[in-house]
Amino acid sequence: MLKKNDMNKQIIECVPNFSEGRDMTIIKHITDVIESVEGVKLLDVDPGKATNRTVVTFVGEPESVIEAAYLAIKKASEIIDMSKHHGEHPRFGATDVCPLVPIANIEMEEVVKYAHKLGKRVGEEIKIPVYFYEFACSEEKRRNLANVRSGEYEGLPKKLKDPEWKPDFGPAEFVPKTGAVAISARNFLVAYNFNLNTTSTRRANAIAFDVREAGRVKKDPQTGKDLLDENGEPLRIPGTLPKTKAIGWYIQEYGIAQISMNLTDITVTSIHQAFDEVVRCASERGIRVTGSELVGLVPKQALIDAGKHYLRKQERSLGVSDEEIIKIAVKSLGLDDLKPFNPKEKIIEYLLEDESNQPLVNMKVKDFAYETASESPAPGGGSISAYMGVLGISLGTMVANLSSHKPGWDERWEEFSVWAEKGQQFIKDLIFLVDEDTNAFNKIMDAFKLPKSSDEETVIRKQAIQNATKYAIEIPFRVMKTAYESMEVLKAMAEIGLQASISDVGVGALAARSAVMGAFLNVKINAGSLQDKEYVSKILKEAQEIQAKAIETEKIILEIVNSKIK
Repeated sequence: MLKKNDMNKQIIECVPNFSEGRDMTIIKHITDVIESVEGVKLLDVDPGKATNRTVVTFVGEPESVIEAAYLAIKKASEIIDMSKHHGEHPRFGATDVCPLVPIANIEMEEVVKYAHKLGKRVGEEIKIPVYFYEFACSEEKRRNLANVRSGEYEGLPKKLKDPEWKPDFGPAEFVPKTGAVAISARNFLVAYNFNLNTTSTRRANAIAFDVREAGRVKKDPQTGKDLLDENGEPLRIPGTLPKTKAIGWYIQEYGIAQISMNLTDITVTSIHQAFDEVVRCASERGIRVTGSELVGLVPKQALIDAGKHYLRKQERSLGVSDEEIIKIAVKSLGLDDLKPFNPKEKIIEYLLEDESNQPLVNMKVKDFAYETASESPAPGGGSISAYMGVLGISLGTMVANLSSHKPGWDERWEEFSVWAEKGQQFIKDLIFLVDEDTNAFNKIMDAFKLPKSSDEETVIRKQAIQNATKYAIEIPFRVMKTAYESMEVLKAMAEIGLQASISDVGVGALAARSAVMGAFLNVKINAGSLQDKEYVSKILKEAQEIQAKAIETEKIILEIVNSKIK
């Protein structure tokens, strides 16, 4: 599990595709060796019966990841027999592809080095032909996976004899059982399929050619032959979606044709842009997209962007929770068309979350109250102050969303949506601070437990106590600042929001002001133990100013509220 103190570590993702999607016992043997490597977290195992292929996703620090990848490739070479493999997806090896993807604190250039290190070991020790593609490619013509894998498994005997296609590592000879493996360093790729209300692979391919970046080859209208340029290369009609690859196929498992697409750069072509364009092109050909399917994992932001895109089209407020936005994305994209879509299992950030870092906000309200009332000193006033701030701005955000949805105010939906989005950000920030205040208190307790049996240990202990104390001042100060700033939303809703909910704005202002004042008490009590008096003087002065502003803002909001309550 990646904990908070792991966030500065280099993290890469590995997404090997194994040519087995029907016998899960085989896949379990492979994932077992992946999980045997310390420091690696297995995130997803996504088998496909029709494709007879399983996409596995795991993450960790680079050395651990390439060790796990090596063991997985080795195990696959032992238990998968490519001479007996059949499936809908292009493939040429037991481990067909093994891309490495930068996730955190690492540049692509470093990931390329790890890909080369992995490929060298696979070629030399397992004796499998290895080809590098994407950023790891040894020459430009090998950058595109389609070129590397052209001819597939059946074409390998001929390909391996061609000096132009000598493997980057491993034997230049056909290994019938294992085939070859393509290893890469690449950007985050989203494998995305579109479900069609047809069984025609030809029609699916036509739509795929309409949209994919490579488009289709131009044909002579008289002869039907490919048209070539002066260099003898086929002339192409480009597709409408850059940074995409796509083909059509028939999926026996579901009894439908699909368009299988790889989005190689979702900052250029997003999931929702791809979906809308495929819907448009399919409609022009008399075909309907009934839904879509994400293979493997997806970044959270990709679905947030999609959900907000469709909320805008509906002229609805974007200032709702991430969970609600993702639900809109799932329904709009039809991600649950073929099988249930569980965001907790498909979104990479959710799988990396360590809920043990936020035990308070994950409690039920009743349990939170009882934990506060117990003999444990934490959670204390700091966490409660942060949570009062959460409740205060939540009321303001609610009023913004209700105002956005009010009949007769349709032309103002975006105005209130902007306020609701601001409110949601304040909610997220304050929710984090609920647990962080308790964590700050625990840091002080941990510092006091440090040994002091020698002069050196005493010095280290004293400094640790001072560092922890300073952090325990900074956190409630952040609560003060955030809760006060959130009152901007409450004031706006008092002035322009839904009249029927004006009392909710007033309660929100009371909670926000209380959050500021409660957090100030925690700033002051911790400041008394800090030896850096210059810092103490400065932060107490700033905190006093914030409290005064919060009290004044609350007064203004309550005056507006009371004037509107008849």
